[in-house]
Amino acid sequence: MQQQIDHRDWLAALPPAQRADLARRSDAAGLRRLAAHLGLILLCGGLIAAQLPGWWLLLPVQGVLLVFLFTLAHEATHRTPFASDGLNSAAGHVAGLVLVLPFQYFRYLHFAHHRWTNIPGRDPELAQPRPRTAAEWALHVSGLPYWWAGLRLMARLVAGRADDDFLPAAARPRVVAEARAMALVYVLLALSLIWSPLIVWVWLVPVLLGQPVLRLYLLAEHGDCPHVADMFLNTRTTFTSRAVRFLAWNMPYHTEHHVAPTVPFHRLPDLHLLMRDRLGVTAAGYAAFNRAYLARRWPGRAAAGTDPD
Repeated sequence: MQQQIDHRDWLAALPPAQRADLARRSDAAGLRRLAAHLGLILLCGGLIAAQLPGWWLLLPVQGVLLVFLFTLAHEATHRTPFASDGLNSAAGHVAGLVLVLPFQYFRYLHFAHHRWTNIPGRDPELAQPRPRTAAEWALHVSGLPYWWAGLRLMARLVAGRADDDFLPAAARPRVVAEARAMALVYVLLALSLIWSPLIVWVWLVPVLLGQPVLRLYLLAEHGDCPHVADMFLNTRTTFTSRAVRFLAWNMPYHTEHHVAPTVPFHRLPDLHLLMRDRLGVTAAGYAAFNRAYLARRWPGRAAAGTDPD
């Protein structure tokens, strides 16, 4: 039986040369993944714009491709998708623009999340409680609370109220400036509707349809994990298909990411092989996780053997 050690001790025990190798960033790996992801978005968007027969069936596909740019923005907060900091910043800002997610603000929020992962009162991701009932789960998965929160955040930042505890005073003017620049872009895009409804069909409707898939995915990262400081216990790795790992920039290896956030997406499978025997919380896929999550909140239905999917 292996001795139980926490994530800090495990990481410290890795030879320094091995840690450095795992943390080596690569423009080539990042650009290949980005080209594939953006290529699929452009292909799908082009087919929708051309309104080929059955084009409307591609709307949720386009939506999933777009909303999973969140995982690129998430990775970019750590400056790890690319070796170039400029590419990391550009990718994060563009992905944030697509998802109404101010990247500068998100970066500081995410740093605080990593520092205080799953600790109530400290982790800013817990400011909005995770769903506690089946009804709350359904509302959460709809994506509507996400969009409402995003619009309120944008309005607050545009008004100059960047007063969150996790934002350093020196960063607040940059956060406000970014939100105002984003708002200007959205106004210009709205004006484009005078000439063409294209953005409605290649962006707005798809992201509304795709957001529920991202909500299901993100809930598995820390949902129902213990409120402790050990990353082996407060974060979940979800075993899933190669296609989902591709779409999510390998972030289903989420415990691995939290244990060593400087390791770029393309090296997380290697890190997983090193720590797989230490993982404390895992799930055999996102459907399995959400069935179990609901069963813990709907015990009567679970006992009857009719767990909702």
